[in-house]
Amino acid sequence: MGIAACDLSQHVIRPTLLYLERHSATAEALLLGAAACQSALGSALDTPQGHGLYRISEQRHQILWDQHLAFDPELASRVRGLASQHAFLEAPHVELTVNLRYATAIAWLLVESEKLEMPAADDLPALGRIWCKVFQPQARQHDFLDAWQRCIEPVSQVA
Repeated sequence: MGIAACDLSQHVIRPTLLYLERHSATAEALLLGAAACQSALGSALDTPQGHGLYRISEQRHQILWDQHLAFDPELASRVRGLASQHAFLEAPHVELTVNLRYATAIAWLLVESEKLEMPAADDLPALGRIWCKVFQPQARQHDFLDAWQRCIEPVSQVA
């Protein structure tokens, strides 16, 4: 059992994007869909394919820090501010599993580092293409749409 889509969006994704000054309806929808695809909204947080809601590999995490955040000290400081003070120094990749806001910030910055044009928030096929490019290059856009229908749509119809 994962996290309810509305709770994840309201209490993790939206506040994180606002904190990073990167909020948009598209960013929120993309990250919600990515979490649905990658971990069924938190049902499987630590796998050999990666850590946390977004299943980010240790290698991609390190590359993001070395090739993107290292060149933007202000942004790096904001992201580092989301991490646990001592745990991050001992095991930075574990933060992707145990710290939802940190993982969300890293996931968004992986998207941002690709410098892709963002579609409308309700353009699920386009969001699926971005998810494939950023998170699962071997997957199909159809996988994103299936995860959206399975994990997110039932909740949004009730709300």
